[in-house]
Amino acid sequence: MHNINETHNKDLESWIESANEPESDFPIQNLPVCQYLEAGEKKIGVAIGDSVLDFEAFFNTALAKGGEKVDMALAVDSNVRIALQEALGENTNEEAKTLIGEHLLRKQSDLEYVKPFHIHDYTDFYCSIYHATNVGRIFRPENPLLPNYRYVPIGYHGRSSSIVMSGSDVVRPKGQNRSDTENPPVYIPSKALDYEMEVGFFVGSGNKLGETIPISKAEEHIFGLCLVNDWSARDIQGWEAQPLGPFLGKSFATTIAPFVVPLEALAPFRVPEYDRGDEPGPLEYLKNDINSKKGGIDMKLEVYIASKQMRDENIEPHLLSRSNLKDLYWTIGQMLTHHASNGCNLNPGDLIATGTVSGNENDEKASLLEITKRGKEPFELPTGETRRFLEDYDEIIMKGFCGREGYRRIGFGECRGVILPAN
Repeated sequence: MHNINETHNKDLESWIESANEPESDFPIQNLPVCQYLEAGEKKIGVAIGDSVLDFEAFFNTALAKGGEKVDMALAVDSNVRIALQEALGENTNEEAKTLIGEHLLRKQSDLEYVKPFHIHDYTDFYCSIYHATNVGRIFRPENPLLPNYRYVPIGYHGRSSSIVMSGSDVVRPKGQNRSDTENPPVYIPSKALDYEMEVGFFVGSGNKLGETIPISKAEEHIFGLCLVNDWSARDIQGWEAQPLGPFLGKSFATTIAPFVVPLEALAPFRVPEYDRGDEPGPLEYLKNDINSKKGGIDMKLEVYIASKQMRDENIEPHLLSRSNLKDLYWTIGQMLTHHASNGCNLNPGDLIATGTVSGNENDEKASLLEITKRGKEPFELPTGETRRFLEDYDEIIMKGFCGREGYRRIGFGECRGVILPAN
């Protein structure tokens, strides 16, 4: 697990002025990575302020490292991060500023982003005890939380082929619906389309089939974190989920933000794991002193909605929830260790998501299923429109950032998607 070092110094500033703004997601202390297209070719980028640095060109020219293989892992190497900070820092010489500014920087708003990795597999966990309890109260009020939850980090295998980039439209899925329990199911567009505010992390180095990953080594296998919206068709999901769990109610789309924040940038925001009090502790293979003291991450998450009418009338998106990653019942290290605990082989680029990150308060519910109690309690938008679930042309915007006194704000960009009518 990374320690706080010189790369986290709050007084570091960049000659790229937008990176020095207090509310910037991407100060010089962050330097998240992404991939974008340029002339049809995939390029590795590093975000700084409102710009993206062509990392391969930087590495081969500004660092004079031509000939060495340039990949995503190199971009988050501790020594390379220091070199990036030196080149992008306010004290850089004018020659380097000119080289970088004129040839290596791109405006973020001009770029077409692609997935940061080839995502072999996608696993979605269910690691917020508050979300699990809220959902359980809706479906099983007499027994909201099943007994295995406090022992097992619950997850399911998702569909990597339908992972899309932030800004991609999401077509309303069709599926079997049996909301009228007196009649057979019908095949119709989903009437209960929902979002889930999640955080994802990418596997850096994997493990061989049959091998496990100890909790003490778990974060050595994690590349970095990004925002995830795991869209859900609640009516399709509710009918199909028994007895084997999520399938078509989830596999139609999952949206990810383009920027992956390296774990090193998050060192100042590490916090203890969830305090279980008198509840059973994790089994031994999920226990570790460092994970117990610093396995959590104090990361603030926000979800907004903007209907078509709101956008047409230039009304600001409406805040739906604020929650925090530190409230997860299981840490990211425990998720990864548990995933490999049966010898399952994880591959570089695999995406693992936390599940819906809800908190204990009403304004911390990170899905409409929870907010509207399965559609029974609609809410009102600033236009007077009401919502139980998502309507066509609604846009969901997710944001995330870490903040702590004495350190720069570290942001994750935005994860956005607009709902289109079913085909």
